Amino acid sequence: MQIAQPQRVRLGKWMGRGAILEAENRFPALEGRVAVRRQTVGLRELRLQEEYRSDGSDLIQDFYIPCLKNANQYDRAVGFFSSSSLAAIAQGLTLFIESGGRMRLIASPQLSAEDIAAIAQGLAQREQRIEQSLVRELTQDFDQVVRDGLACLAWLLAQGRLEIRLAVSRVLQQQGIFHEKLGIFRDAQGDFIAFTGSANETSSALRGNFECVDVYPSWEAGVQGRSRRKVENFEALWSNGTPKVEVMEFPEAARRSLLTFKTNRIPSGALQRVPKAAESPPDYPTQDMTGVEKLPLPMLPAELKLRGYQEQAIQNWLRNQGKGTLKMATGSGKTITALAIATQAYQQLGLKALIVVCPYRHLVIQWARECEKFGLQPILAFESVRRWQGQLGSDLYSVQAGHQPFLTVVTTNATFMSDGFQSQLTYFPEPTLLVGDEAHNFGSNQLVRSLPSSIRYRLALSATPERYFDEVGTAELYEYFGPVLEPEFTLRDAILQGALVHYLYYPILVSLTEREAERYTVLAKKIRRLIGMGGLEDENPALTPLLLERSRLIGSAANKIEALKNLMRDRLGTSHTLFYCGDGTVEDAVSAESRRQLDVVAQLLGRDLGYRINTYTAETPLEDRTDLHHLFESGELQGLVAIRCLDEGVDIPAIQTAVILASSNNPRQFVQRRGRILRRHPHKSRATLFDMIVVPPESDSDTFEIDRQLLRRELVRFVEFADLADNAGEARLKLLDLQQHYQLLDL
Repeated sequence: MQIAQPQRVRLGKWMGRGAILEAENRFPALEGRVAVRRQTVGLRELRLQEEYRSDGSDLIQDFYIPCLKNANQYDRAVGFFSSSSLAAIAQGLTLFIESGGRMRLIASPQLSAEDIAAIAQGLAQREQRIEQSLVRELTQDFDQVVRDGLACLAWLLAQGRLEIRLAVSRVLQQQGIFHEKLGIFRDAQGDFIAFTGSANETSSALRGNFECVDVYPSWEAGVQGRSRRKVENFEALWSNGTPKVEVMEFPEAARRSLLTFKTNRIPSGALQRVPKAAESPPDYPTQDMTGVEKLPLPMLPAELKLRGYQEQAIQNWLRNQGKGTLKMATGSGKTITALAIATQAYQQLGLKALIVVCPYRHLVIQWARECEKFGLQPILAFESVRRWQGQLGSDLYSVQAGHQPFLTVVTTNATFMSDGFQSQLTYFPEPTLLVGDEAHNFGSNQLVRSLPSSIRYRLALSATPERYFDEVGTAELYEYFGPVLEPEFTLRDAILQGALVHYLYYPILVSLTEREAERYTVLAKKIRRLIGMGGLEDENPALTPLLLERSRLIGSAANKIEALKNLMRDRLGTSHTLFYCGDGTVEDAVSAESRRQLDVVAQLLGRDLGYRINTYTAETPLEDRTDLHHLFESGELQGLVAIRCLDEGVDIPAIQTAVILASSNNPRQFVQRRGRILRRHPHKSRATLFDMIVVPPESDSDTFEIDRQLLRRELVRFVEFADLADNAGEARLKLLDLQQHYQLLDL
């Protein structure tokens, strides 16, 4: 097998010197295993879809067989070591066998409750019981379909072209099993295709159960990072490098049992296409490691210990007839509390379905990870309708018919409002829970209209559910989801109880340039004149563009760049730093050209100072965001330069330092930002915030009151940041002269 050559990957336009990182696909050299291939066509020649689903594709004919025909290596990780799962894996293997292909297989033995008890009581060695369970599985009476599948694997095993290893929980008494469903095809050219899927290799999958696999070719730009990680995950498993799972050799007795299925000739192609049964009963995942039936049902993770305020919130939601709003600080565990509520609703209220709606695609992925910890297998409904609508319709039918016990869907606001999703809401069972994440968004006119009255149970999540200058929207939000539940959990509460880390706060005062000061004064006089003519902003629409222009002027003040340069000169050895920029432009003092503040900051840090950074914006692809998270956490990237896309829901707890160059007056934004920065992390004991505030230019009496009101709105944020900081006295002292000059000592 060819070993893939390292690929040089540039992670951003303004990355610093030495910041072009090496990304290497690590494939083990399989010494002595290279066979002569009859075919020379590689995997890259195949016309692949992004996904294959049973309602529109024949997975065996359209995907498995073409890939196996052009591959020389097939790696597979599956949930269970069972006769039916092995037979399912073998579908399409005939051509692979004939052309000299090699295979590595990882599976989990199915230990009975008796096996577990015997091991726990010291009555039997674990290896002995595992071996017995495998032999037991392979010495039954099988029908021809299963025997043909086992014959394919036995042929490969006898030829030395199949290796099998077993994945076993390191704590057998602990609930949960190794349940990876991952495959990798590789060819002689070094290309590979990783795939994951909903298919359980069980008897129903073998005989025609509904399946779906997602495909990640190594040569396609949009999925290279994900395909590489799938390979790394498999290699970590194979080399016994995965926490909580021990990977061990295949026992000799089990090997002999499997070899009894070997025929004297290469197995026929009977398994290349298995006819679907006319009817087959629903086939849920069968058992966990203790022999107890394991279904996709909400359950608390064994290691989870809820905090007191979370338990109180759960009880108050139940007492309020299954409605309410959790007003909890960012980082205090709203997601976990919501899933714990779903678990209680299933146990006490007969809940049958859970819908989670969140504003962004990356939050869908984060929710999916948390759902899986609670035993759920969510449908991820975002992007194109064809990727999820068929599966959702099928699962809704199964739930209504009683063939499936529980359904979980995680979607985005945009998809939730779409006709495709709205048309499905009628078919959800009555005991359904709708969770609105970052629920302040649901006060908007469009989202309010999309909220279904048919769903009985409702839960809103937000650190700041009140909508900024929108009392009507806030009232509609509470009308639908229910009132704020006790206890409210503020940032102060979260810090005092250890849910968030402590922090140091350093205000940085910045003055306007001469040109900016002139523009500011002109705007201030216009604003004063309009206020004198028409009163408040909502009574005089002409005020709005002037206030926005002044806000952008302050947010993108050119001297912030010089202040940042002075700050970072002495911090070039630091890492895990986040830089919040505004969406305005910065005017160059020499050329008078305007450029986005984000680009100017990135150039200063990356090109001029050599700080290893990358930008993180709404345009950053979802796959790239995941890669950036990993590089940032590892320290290979020292910093991220972001705009607003890190304000809601993004979980990067490794952030140790934040520099805020621009912020709106919306209290939600700075509350969320502070909570995001203060998330707990094993390598973080305390965070540091640098916050830039623009000081208005010297003004005459005509504009003093306008400047005072502007500064009041700015200082509200600074004072709140300062008061909860470990260095509160030092931070407040930095602002004292400003407060005295503008008569704002009441803050």
